[in-house]
Amino acid sequence: MADQFDVVVLGGGPGGYAAALYGAAAGLRIGLIEEERVGGTCLHRGCIPAKELLQTAEVLRTVAGAKEFGVDAGQPSLDLATSQSRKHQVIDRLTRGLETLLKGRNVTVVNGTGALVDAAARHVRVSDGTELTGDALILATGSTARSLPGLDFDGNRILSSDHVLELDEVPQRVAIIGAGAVGCEFASLLADLGSEVTMLEALPRILPGADEQVSDTLARSLAKRGIAVHGGVRVTSIEGTRELSVGFESNDGPKTVIVDKVIVSIGRAARTEGIGLEGSGIELDTHGCIAVDNQCRTAVPDVYAVGDVIATPQLAHVAFSEAIVAIKTILGDEVTPIDYDKVPWGIYSHPEVAFAGLTEDQARKRGHSVVTSVHRFAGNSRAAIIGETDGLVKIVADDAGVMLGVHIVGPWATELIAEGYLAVNWEATISEVGAYIHAHPTLSELFGESALALTGRSLHG
Repeated sequence: MADQFDVVVLGGGPGGYAAALYGAAAGLRIGLIEEERVGGTCLHRGCIPAKELLQTAEVLRTVAGAKEFGVDAGQPSLDLATSQSRKHQVIDRLTRGLETLLKGRNVTVVNGTGALVDAAARHVRVSDGTELTGDALILATGSTARSLPGLDFDGNRILSSDHVLELDEVPQRVAIIGAGAVGCEFASLLADLGSEVTMLEALPRILPGADEQVSDTLARSLAKRGIAVHGGVRVTSIEGTRELSVGFESNDGPKTVIVDKVIVSIGRAARTEGIGLEGSGIELDTHGCIAVDNQCRTAVPDVYAVGDVIATPQLAHVAFSEAIVAIKTILGDEVTPIDYDKVPWGIYSHPEVAFAGLTEDQARKRGHSVVTSVHRFAGNSRAAIIGETDGLVKIVADDAGVMLGVHIVGPWATELIAEGYLAVNWEATISEVGAYIHAHPTLSELFGESALALTGRSLHG
């Protein structure tokens, strides 16, 4: 006999555990299946460990530059083993907190790998023999790192993001294939830790999803730190064992770079294999993801999918929101579909990048008459005080004054974007935002200055 629940959740990452917590808070009886510890890629092999190591890099960078502030801290050195130990402590503490939350809300957590027995009956079998059925089923099986065709990850020469986050020594020379969000974070991290870094991106510029002006600003900043950035290139070969020769085609012809490690950072693929989708009636889209509507419903009634397994931004906070949408739909509550154009993005490189809403190019292609305002951190007093003046704030609006997008590259951009997302999501006007009072001296003033400038009158810019 299968255990019966109101909702069965397959996968305990951000989408899965958020659905369990939110559903349990509404009084639903939840069964959650997770093959490892709850938390998923984000907590164990992605967001949290990466940002912890990036914080190590920031501390190292800060101490190295302390003399500029009149503080002689000597020559700093890195103990990567201590940093890795601290990372695991942070992960374990957060995981135990999450486990306590789930237990406190009476969520039944089943450890093992689950697969569908009968999608129409919302029937799932776990590898330990446990069987669960639910009035509703939520698939949240996440994603796996993509590899290059014919070039498998080996953990020694060719590294995935998982391997990078478990390095026990800093490689002297690294090539990073792919310059999206994760590639830029790894480049920034390893450069700070002492690696000689080369970035290879197939598209013409790094961070291709960001506004071009932001992307270009980050590329210049990375280059100033000694990172070699190559856009519009195609990797043609990787040869060698101890020392690797990476060949690539560029606009200037064939080139080669000699490195010790190659990191492949070309995105993640939805994890749909091995979960019993064959013959289930659940459909996949052209991206190989589970197809859903704007309420996260699959083609099978009462079966939902959220997070990286569907073709939406692979961000933990998006998975949280999708989980809420799915649970609200199950409950029969009023649901506001997610506007994926407006979700906030954060890239924790140095300098940081964050954005929400349309880029200038996207806005023009959609037929908007666009106005923009750009203010640089070089003129911001707080940025000068902390010694982080690279970067800018850019606001994209239409000619009626409605804010369409906010794009930031610079210090603490990932924290500053909250105000920009609020303005874009509520379709605030530049006159409304320009009237906001920002504390002085703060980095957030630059957002206010950028909005005020679009009203036709500005203060400092």
